[in-house]
Amino acid sequence: MEYEIKPKEKLSLGIDELWQYRELFYFFTWRDIKVKYKQTVLGFAWAVLQPFFMMLIFTLFFGQALNVPSEHLPYPVFVFSGLLLWNIFSSGITAAGNSMVTNANIIKKIYFPRLIIPISSVLVSLFDFLMSVMIFVGMLLFYHIQVDVLRVVLFVPAGLMICCVATFGMGTFLAALNIKYRDFKYIIPFLVQSLLFITPVIYPVGILAHRSLKFIVALNPMYAAVSLFRSGFIDKPLQVNLLMISLGSGFTLLLIGLYYFRKSEAYFADLA
Repeated sequence: MEYEIKPKEKLSLGIDELWQYRELFYFFTWRDIKVKYKQTVLGFAWAVLQPFFMMLIFTLFFGQALNVPSEHLPYPVFVFSGLLLWNIFSSGITAAGNSMVTNANIIKKIYFPRLIIPISSVLVSLFDFLMSVMIFVGMLLFYHIQVDVLRVVLFVPAGLMICCVATFGMGTFLAALNIKYRDFKYIIPFLVQSLLFITPVIYPVGILAHRSLKFIVALNPMYAAVSLFRSGFIDKPLQVNLLMISLGSGFTLLLIGLYYFRKSEAYFADLA
């Protein structure tokens, strides 16, 4: 008797199967965290230092030299709030995009839900976020930012969730593409660098004069994530039209990434 192991639906996360293999989430995530910071002098401190130094550089050149507005927030707080989510996205899609190639030996030897690998890569980036958010809380206290607890409870988790959706959607899509077309190993870093400049991390979208530029920024799913996250600390109305475009882009990307990953995963062991 022969058994064929394959996903039942291309647009399904396979929650039941993922739950059966839930121990692997811990294994892959903790392994990647240890590998990421292994043999570094500062260890986990790099998760905090990287966004902190980027914040200092952006504050010096954009906040002071170019006097970029920051929506009634001190510019360092404005930038760091965007970098918190941007680092989840950038490190998440980079790690997830290369994850199937990196884990090729394991894929060839045993069966487990392949989605565990890119999801674990995103969880590693969430670990870095939790480390960095402590610095952000310190900055809020240092600049005496008055926080509305209700807005924080509503908007901060929403922004974080949308960031994870965008990261997982693009990460799974790039993971499936990279295992078949190795050119994406070189495209992913360029893609990450390019997306930073069409994400309102270092500038508010309100400074863009042309409506077409705002539309291009809104097509980026990270626009909704960053805008909602910042709304927890800024009492300013959201641009609902741009927000809906970004949300639609994020969930469309999730469906495309999940569909292509599920469609391709039967061949991962052969191509890896």
